[in-house]
Amino acid sequence: MPKLWDKGFSTAQEIERFTVGRDREMDLYLAESDVLGSMAHITMLESIGLLTASELTALLAELRAIREEILEGHFVIEEGVEDVHSQIELMLTRRLGDMGKKIHSGRSRNDQVLVDLKLFTRRQLQLVAQDVHTLFTELQAQSERYKQVLMPGYTHLQVAMPSSFGLWFGAYAESLVDDMMFLQAAFRMTNRNPLGSAEASKASLLSVPATLASANATLRSILPRPIWAYTTL
Repeated sequence: MPKLWDKGFSTAQEIERFTVGRDREMDLYLAESDVLGSMAHITMLESIGLLTASELTALLAELRAIREEILEGHFVIEEGVEDVHSQIELMLTRRLGDMGKKIHSGRSRNDQVLVDLKLFTRRQLQLVAQDVHTLFTELQAQSERYKQVLMPGYTHLQVAMPSSFGLWFGAYAESLVDDMMFLQAAFRMTNRNPLGSAEASKASLLSVPATLASANATLRSILPRPIWAYTTL
C-alpha cells in the first residue's frame, strides 16, 4: 500500500524508522477516539448534503461495529497499513465499498489527528480525575479516623507544637483539591473542537456545521482560528 505522504521518491530507511518509529503501535491508543471523531464528522457531512441519510446510517452502523472490536481488543492495524485512520477507512471500504472513503471528505489528516488527540487526552483526564476522587475520599476517611491520634511536630530541627495524624492525612487530601484545579484547566483547554480546520486554512464548507460536529463529538466549544487550533495540544 503506497504511503499517504509518498511524493514519488524514496526515503532513507534510517530517517523513516526515526520519524515513524512505533507510530502504528501507538495509534492503537487513538483508535476509539478516531471512530468517535469520524462519527461526528460524517453526521455533519450529512447535514450539509454531502452524504445521504442512508449513507450516514450505514457508515454509523459500521463505525459502531468497529468501535466494539476496539473495545473488545480485537482491532489491529494490518501490516502495510500506515496508521489507524487508514485502517478504519480500509475496513469501511471493505464492508461498504467506495462509500467508506467518504468519511474523509472535507477533512485533513491534520484536524483528524488533532481531534483524536483531544478526545483521547480528555478521556485520560477524566480517568485521572476519577482516581483522584477515590484517593481524596480515602484520605478524608483516614483524616477523620486518626484525628485524635497525636503526631509530634518539628520545625527547624526543633520540637514544635503537636498535631495529629488526621491533620496530616487531611493536608494531602487538600493538596489534591489544588491539583484538580490544574486538571480542570487542562480539561477546558482540551475540550475544544478543531474539526473543520483542515490542513490549517479551514475548509469553508465546514465553518458553520462545525457546531454540529462539536456537539456530536461532545467537544464543548469551537476553535475558530484553524492555525491556532494546531497549537492547542
